[in-house]
Amino acid sequence: MRSVIFAVMLGAACTAAAQMYRWTDDKGRVHVTDTPPPPAAAKDLQKKSVTISGAAAPQSAALPYAVQLAAQTFPVTLYTARECEPCGAARNLLNARGVPFREVLVADEVQQAELQKVAGALAVPSVVVGSNVQKGFEESAYHSLLDIAGYPKAGTVPVRTQAEPQPAVPPAGPEAGSAEEPADAASGPYVPGSTATGIRTRK
Repeated sequence: MRSVIFAVMLGAACTAAAQMYRWTDDKGRVHVTDTPPPPAAAKDLQKKSVTISGAAAPQSAALPYAVQLAAQTFPVTLYTARECEPCGAARNLLNARGVPFREVLVADEVQQAELQKVAGALAVPSVVVGSNVQKGFEESAYHSLLDIAGYPKAGTVPVRTQAEPQPAVPPAGPEAGSAEEPADAASGPYVPGSTATGIRTRK
C-alpha cells in the first residue's frame, strides 16, 4: 500500500515539476512558480517585442512566449569568424532550437576587443548566454547552457533560419592599394588557425 501511495505522490510531483512557469514582473524581477503568471503580467509581456540586434531582428516579432522569457533574461550572443566550420555548427544549433541571437563576426580590432572582454580570449566560436560563456563548440555544453536559461528544446518551437552575417565591404580608393601590390598578411582575410589576427578556432 505504501508503495502505491509513494508512486502516486511521485507522479504528482513529476506533473507539478513539468508545469513550472518563469516570468518577469513589471519591475524586472524574474519569478519561477508552479502557477501561470498573473493575467496582467502575461498580457504585458505579450505586448512587448523582444529586441534582438543584427540579423535576428526580423524574426523576433512572433517569438513563442517561452522564448521571449528566456531571451529577455538570458540573451544570447555568438562570436564567429569567416571560414570557421565550428562557427557554422554553433549557428545551426541555435537556429535548430529556435533561439534568437546576436551574431558578431569578429573581423576588426573593435570586435576583437569585445570578444576578449566577454570571453577572456580570442577564440571562436564563443557563445554568451546571459552571463555564462562557452568558448569553442561543444554540442552538449551549448544545450546545457540553453536548458539552464529556459530555452525550449529543439522541435518544440519553430526553427530559425538566421544566416551568417556578411562582413562590411571596405571603401574603394587609392589608399586601398593597387592590384599589383601583395596584400599584407595582417590585413588579409581571416584563415582558421592563423596567427595574423590572433584569433583561434576552437572545437
